[in-house]
Amino acid sequence: MKAIHLVFCLCAAFMLSTAGSRAADEGFNTFLRKFTTSASFQYSRVTFPLKSPIVLLKDDGETEQSFPFTRDKWALLDEETLKEGRITEEGGGTYISRFSINKPTYKEFDAGYEESEPSLRVVFELKGGKWYVTDCYNDWYNIDLPIDELEETVRTVQEENKAFEERYP
Repeated sequence: MKAIHLVFCLCAAFMLSTAGSRAADEGFNTFLRKFTTSASFQYSRVTFPLKSPIVLLKDDGETEQSFPFTRDKWALLDEETLKEGRITEEGGGTYISRFSINKPTYKEFDAGYEESEPSLRVVFELKGGKWYVTDCYNDWYNIDLPIDELEETVRTVQEENKAFEERYP
């Protein structure tokens, strides 16, 4: 009888400990709502530098140069940008935005035209019970951007970020 009671207590303790760890994990939808409506929260949940650098072609058109994807180059993402949907435009193109990978601890959001490479890819990972962006491809910094225009592009992104920060501190 004591053995059965001990096994029951151990099973109950195990179930409570695993349920407690799941409850401690931040819900993705709650995270995403905060992420898209608070600049300070968003900056705190992006792991800089991101895993993938920004890769641009040099003037010769063949040689690649990499730049770390740091906080100063991050374009703040709003609710509309990270909204799933399918929009068919008058010209016939279809813009699709969706979570292409949607696992409990890993998610990838892709957005772009149907027959093209995504113009935005954001990778979210659950680490220590909290969601973080760990990687991103953003069309602001596509391979066609001339290296000598990088600084100007970063300034433009920062100006747009200021507008976001004023609206969503």
